[in-house]
Amino acid sequence: MIIGTAGHIDHGKTSLVQALTGVDTDRLKEEKARGITIDLGFAYLPLDDELILGFVDVPGHERFVHTMVAGASGIDLALLVVAADDGVMPQTLEHLAIVDLLGVRRGVIALTKADLATPERIDAVRAQIREAIRGTVLEGADILPVSAATGLGVDALRERLATEALKLGERADDGRFRLAVDRVFTLPGIGVVVTGTVLSGVVHVKDQVMLSPTGLAARVRSLHAQNRPVERGRAGDRCALNLAGEGITKEAIHRGDMVVDPFLHGPTDRIDARVHLLPGESKPMGQWFPARLHHGSVEVGARIVLLEGESVQPGHAADVQLVLSRPIAAATLDRFVLRDVSAQRTIGGGHFLDLRAPARQRRTEGRQAVRAALGMVDAQTALGALLDAPPFVWDVLSFARDRALSDASLAHIVASLSPELFDLGTQRIAMSRPRWQGFVAGLLDYLQTFHTANPDLQGVSREKLRLATQTRLPAAAFTKALQHADLDGPVVRDGAFVRLASHSLQWIPEREALWQSVAPLLGGEERFRPPRVRDVADALARPEKGIRQLMGFAARLGLVDEVAHDHFFLRTTMHEMVLIAADIAAQAPDGRFTAAQFRDRLDNGRKVAIQILEFFDRQGVTLNRGTLRRLQAGYLDLFGASPSIVPSHGRESSPVGRPDFKSG
Repeated sequence: MIIGTAGHIDHGKTSLVQALTGVDTDRLKEEKARGITIDLGFAYLPLDDELILGFVDVPGHERFVHTMVAGASGIDLALLVVAADDGVMPQTLEHLAIVDLLGVRRGVIALTKADLATPERIDAVRAQIREAIRGTVLEGADILPVSAATGLGVDALRERLATEALKLGERADDGRFRLAVDRVFTLPGIGVVVTGTVLSGVVHVKDQVMLSPTGLAARVRSLHAQNRPVERGRAGDRCALNLAGEGITKEAIHRGDMVVDPFLHGPTDRIDARVHLLPGESKPMGQWFPARLHHGSVEVGARIVLLEGESVQPGHAADVQLVLSRPIAAATLDRFVLRDVSAQRTIGGGHFLDLRAPARQRRTEGRQAVRAALGMVDAQTALGALLDAPPFVWDVLSFARDRALSDASLAHIVASLSPELFDLGTQRIAMSRPRWQGFVAGLLDYLQTFHTANPDLQGVSREKLRLATQTRLPAAAFTKALQHADLDGPVVRDGAFVRLASHSLQWIPEREALWQSVAPLLGGEERFRPPRVRDVADALARPEKGIRQLMGFAARLGLVDEVAHDHFFLRTTMHEMVLIAADIAAQAPDGRFTAAQFRDRLDNGRKVAIQILEFFDRQGVTLNRGTLRRLQAGYLDLFGASPSIVPSHGRESSPVGRPDFKSG
């Protein structure tokens, strides 16, 4: 169990820790000279082979409250120290407010210097303390008179702390690893060492970790927990990690950094949060209010954007957006403290909600529902509520990262909720089953209505259809959704268009006869360099306008594609050229190819080859980066020929979910 001291300067916090453990936590030369604690101090009290009490001794001086906040983060029990001769003082109240804002739920109060006070004075100070802790997390906590000088009450306090440790038991360690760095130093022959409290998860020797927000990768060479060499550290432990890796130096790591499981690295500088303004504040908190934010061991400048109302009154709470001066590493539901920009007082605090908060449309009902869902403590309940709130889809990998969930925890939650999942590699988009059923029905209804109103059009463009759906999926997830078994049969994708499988366009006899004359001119040996509309009209002695109208109708049927103005290629040829581009890319070491390589394979001239590639760029088949292009695998099936009309030289287009293209 990790115990954090709290209390006014010179009330005997360090002396009490020394009396309990035998360790003087004032380690700095200046601390010895001035007789006050300036930085965090640490001591350990072994109770048996399994149970060790760790003490974090914090400064009491008002100038070092920011250091106190760093020490108070991650503790299991607050040891509030009040001197019997002074009673409750300003930093007593501020430290108490910080403990309350950080949500430390267990505490004991030590009434120090009891040997210097009369019984009547002790009773008076006890009454002061009871009044100060009323309404806080420490209300009802025991007050134990002690004296570090004479030993009065020290054994009783030690026994009480041991009892609290046994009640606490072990923290759950099924999350992913996070440690808030509060000290960085080097040891001869060992290297860089960071210390802090493990906020969640487990770390082992030889684990790969990451420093966040800097993104430096490191390896754990060795570690200590509770001042003992161990093979693993777990949630609640005070750990020292010996880190190694490229760029890992004492100067590269700072108090406030987090050592995390690499999956958790996702710094943020814009966070939606729930904030509580302390009752003692003289003024309300207004829009764009400046403050200093303390989270874990980091301190950073922040501006407050109100998400409800015009101000936050003292003693009240509200949803806000925190716009930070630089990114930090954090997790959903982490607690934070706000102090004024002059660092003279604590003004409030709260907990984080959305680490990926938007900069616009922050006050909508949908955003309110999302924040309410993210504020739920139970992860499964929270994800279920997110899927019932606009936009009705959520990336479960982002959800797991921001809550530091393990793979096993996420798998259990997903299995329990059983949503529809669209795996995009770096994202896994989820939609509830009822919402998915409504999505399918709405999409089919929209297509049917569109075909009724536009019987002469091939279908709806994929992007237009995506934007028309009531539950709007990200573009990549929408492509996956069209491949779902529920849509594979009823829906067909023709090139960049989507239509119902039952929809077809009909030739009139005269137009079909003309097409039978035109089609051979676009195929055969000349298929990679077909004649333009004017050339076809000249060859058939037909009006140019009539040929152009015919080619437009054939394009709606999915038989041809207009690569450039009046330059049409058969759909089967387009598909063949995609396969050729894929083959060129497959033979390239980095999967990239030039226009010249494509031209040489088609033997159709540089200008036409570039027109074809630019057409592929517009359709998303290729990505152009200067003189090099690469293929996008998700778009390689765009140019299967339409099954609505199957000419003798054509082929059936791919229904959604059955791509024509198979790479070598």
